[in-house]
Amino acid sequence: MSTRIESDSMGNIDVPADRYWGAQTQRSLQNFAIGQERMPLAVVHALALIKKAAALTNQQLDNLDDELAGLICRAADEVLAGRLDDHFPLSVWQTGSGTQSNMNINEVLANRANELAGQPLGGKSPVHPNDHVNRGQSSNDTFPSAMHVAAALQVTEQLLPAVTALRDSLDEQARRHAELIKIGRTHLMDATPVTFGQELSAFVAQLDMGTRALEQSLPQVLALAQGGTAVGTGLNAPPGFATLFADQVASLTGLPFTSAPNKFAALGGHEPLVQLHGACRMLAATLMKLANDLRLLGSGPRAGLAEIRLPANEPGSSIMPGKVNPTQCEALSMIACQVMGNDVTLSMAASQGQLQLNVYKPVIIHALLQSIQLLTDGCDSFRRHCVEGMDPDTGRMQEHLDNSLMLVTALNPVVGYDKAADIAKKAYAEGTSLRQAALALGYLDEQAFDRAVQPRKMLGEHSPRGDQR
Repeated sequence: MSTRIESDSMGNIDVPADRYWGAQTQRSLQNFAIGQERMPLAVVHALALIKKAAALTNQQLDNLDDELAGLICRAADEVLAGRLDDHFPLSVWQTGSGTQSNMNINEVLANRANELAGQPLGGKSPVHPNDHVNRGQSSNDTFPSAMHVAAALQVTEQLLPAVTALRDSLDEQARRHAELIKIGRTHLMDATPVTFGQELSAFVAQLDMGTRALEQSLPQVLALAQGGTAVGTGLNAPPGFATLFADQVASLTGLPFTSAPNKFAALGGHEPLVQLHGACRMLAATLMKLANDLRLLGSGPRAGLAEIRLPANEPGSSIMPGKVNPTQCEALSMIACQVMGNDVTLSMAASQGQLQLNVYKPVIIHALLQSIQLLTDGCDSFRRHCVEGMDPDTGRMQEHLDNSLMLVTALNPVVGYDKAADIAKKAYAEGTSLRQAALALGYLDEQAFDRAVQPRKMLGEHSPRGDQR
């Protein structure tokens, strides 16, 4: 492999000749060959956007000449387009401030900018990675800003649309089956009737809550640390940099980014991301319940509840012919487990760090972005391969409804709780219907029983549609 010599404050080091990174990136590759988790590309692209915004801000403040700003912006646009993704190889498991990833983007942009200017790689002229690409910045404010930009973009562009699409698919099913009566269950035991639409409407409303939780967490995520530089004081950032920078990021992304009001908090803590991941954890709890309920309702096909038919997407067994399993439910519930685990990791990491800097930043953003990606893909897959194709087994629902002892609840106002309990116990012990047991006990006649025990009248007046948006 051919190499070239790059240098930093620690001396010279060989770098692959065809790579745009420089000395500090190469040292990180050698010193942190840990695991297989690379810094997420969402963070890399957020860093490129930040460098572009910083160059434009410095240009606006007469802190960087037009030619250099233009070269940096051109190089940043190539990163944002994904054309240089292979030049960002660093591990998540690096310095806790994300300094090496900040230098990775600085070095790649500087070398590519210099190449665009007709100069060789490694020369640091006319664009220097620290003096120009990193001007007015520190890793300590740049990396947390990139964390916020990446998280906000992934939530707004990926996760929220996926959750909304799943919610709407469930809502469509709930409306379609608004009149389909079935037996309800509490404690996994028979309860009073509901409609299938009402049963599904719970998940519509719960997903609405999850959506609101995500949306309500975004304003604090949209507040950026940039401008705080090393410890929050803003040393070496020109006056007005923080506010103008946030305006540039808002313009580039279309999201209402602002400058964090307290840069010391923005560098030393990560409460906004804790809150955001808390919303992800809340969503995971809903998805776990959804997956488990549907696989329980679909259990069988002959020895379980078997009230719904889930799509048969693939063979379910290497030994049992014809077996089909609720694989989408299993995948979604595993995703929920991972997200809940990530919440522990992120919360612990956010509580750490010393004095003016949290130094667990890479693992925080790794956990958060993994959760966002898994929830996005999980919602999309579950909608397409499970919810949209599931159908109720109306015959099985009717069978369970007819056999339920808990229809006796309708007799409470007629004969009282104790006599109603006698009817249910007698029917259960003798294997008869509630009607037969009630008549045998002489508690009421046929006409009175038929007037009282009508499942449709036991449904209440609650809408099966969930929250109205």
